[in-house]
Amino acid sequence: MATLVVPALEAEGKEFPTLGFQVAQFIEERAVYGPGSLKGLPYKLDAEKRGAIYRMYEIFPRGHKFEGRRRFKRCGISWRKGTAKTEWAALIAFCELHAEGPVRFDGWDANGNPVGRPVRDPYIPMVAYNEAQADELAYGALKAIIEECDDAHMFDTGTERILRLDGAGRPDGKCVALSGSPNANDGARTTFQHFDETHRMDLPRLVAAHETMLANIPKRVLDDPWSLETTTAGRPGAGSVAEKTHREAQSIAKGDIRDPDLFYFHREAGANHNLKTIEGRIAAVSEATGPVGEYGPGQFQDIAKQWDRPGSDKSYLERVWLNRWTQSDDQAFDVSKFEALGDLEHVIKLGSLCTLGFDGARFRDSTGFVLTDVVTGVQMPVGLWERPEFAPEDWEVPEDEVQAKFDEVMAAYDVWQVYADPPHWTETVGKWAGKYPDRVTEWWTHNRRKIGMSVRAYNEAIDSGQVHHNGDPDFVRHVGNAGRVETNLLDDEGRKVVILGKIRPEAKFDLTMAAVLSWQARLDALAAGATAAEEVFVPYRIR
Repeated sequence: MATLVVPALEAEGKEFPTLGFQVAQFIEERAVYGPGSLKGLPYKLDAEKRGAIYRMYEIFPRGHKFEGRRRFKRCGISWRKGTAKTEWAALIAFCELHAEGPVRFDGWDANGNPVGRPVRDPYIPMVAYNEAQADELAYGALKAIIEECDDAHMFDTGTERILRLDGAGRPDGKCVALSGSPNANDGARTTFQHFDETHRMDLPRLVAAHETMLANIPKRVLDDPWSLETTTAGRPGAGSVAEKTHREAQSIAKGDIRDPDLFYFHREAGANHNLKTIEGRIAAVSEATGPVGEYGPGQFQDIAKQWDRPGSDKSYLERVWLNRWTQSDDQAFDVSKFEALGDLEHVIKLGSLCTLGFDGARFRDSTGFVLTDVVTGVQMPVGLWERPEFAPEDWEVPEDEVQAKFDEVMAAYDVWQVYADPPHWTETVGKWAGKYPDRVTEWWTHNRRKIGMSVRAYNEAIDSGQVHHNGDPDFVRHVGNAGRVETNLLDDEGRKVVILGKIRPEAKFDLTMAAVLSWQARLDALAAGATAAEEVFVPYRIR
């Protein structure tokens, strides 16, 4: 089976002690199923979910300098859609909140096994990717589990918070539903936190909130706090929390990170399945599901038939049902290839012969510059302004900063040509053209055939490895956010002309358009003989 589990299991006899046995037993003795066909019935863990609990609750052994402390401060679970991972995460929160949950080390028994105890005064944020989902995902499942179980009298449940009550009925712990970072005063109190559907947490605000909340974890050191993330594979290049965690796990697997504090479990369908046949898809879904198997007869076949629907997004189906990090059909560029062409060593030296691309909106979305080295084909963003998610209505890109950046670049490099898309910046671009009449071109991207040819050229440059960049994460994110929009126009090879558009309203991609313009300017520079052909050198990395 195709799995990524890090750290790997230790050899027999060298395993870490774990409180997982007691946590799993507590779940099956005290918890029930949440919303769904089995609501209210006693919960039964399957082998995979039980095994994940054992790993997540590993502790350092007797005699270790951190004896009894949690081995992992962060845990990430990546399972396909429909495996009840959200409900399972709610059960972990149930144990962490419960006044009798055996979730922290409390010494060793006579046989040398660890003994668990509950958390004192727990504070548990449960984070969803947007406000509408905050009480619909794991928090909503936890609320239903508590209300249906025999221990309901030990809690006071609400739509935004669940209180643990002491013997006198007073609040003695709290779980809250969030769609962002916790209150600054609450941040230091966290004992456990859960992030749900982290592949959807790709907005800069959510990524920043995740980082802030991780930074809060060490504050209540006596309570050994930790974080759990649950997700399905997402869209490559989106820069989501899930993508960052998945890549960290890959680095652990390669040995680049020693003694990690992250436990990560990802299961996907292997590449040996023929997705053109329903039999192959059924086998792939089965592998992505793991040993738990079907929840009911015909479930895998029903999932596999979704590929046969006219117009179905097969890349999306592959991501959610097979749990593969697969390029979306609506992405304009292969962002995995683009990202692989990035390296911090790809830097454009001051004074180099370059081209500059400029695109953006003054009041909405973002604005940016991308510089391209004519000789090497290396690109790097040299300016980016993005509208904050909750900016006031009168927010706009600071024109003085844009002007200062333009002047800085023109002075620092030998800029052969600037291709600037004028809309929203008509007066500013006009001033640039007036100052540099031979070096600034108003390059209107509303001409679909013209921009379509430039998009094709940039796509070919990525596919062939001609373009390189400095690995800037915002640059990669913008390229991943650029959507593929087919027009009714045909190119010289009879194919539909493709232009760029938004994958979704909040996804910003203006650096991508600036990169396309900058690359087109480079091609025009080469065609005009701006540099001799023998001088052209495309850097590459030996892999």
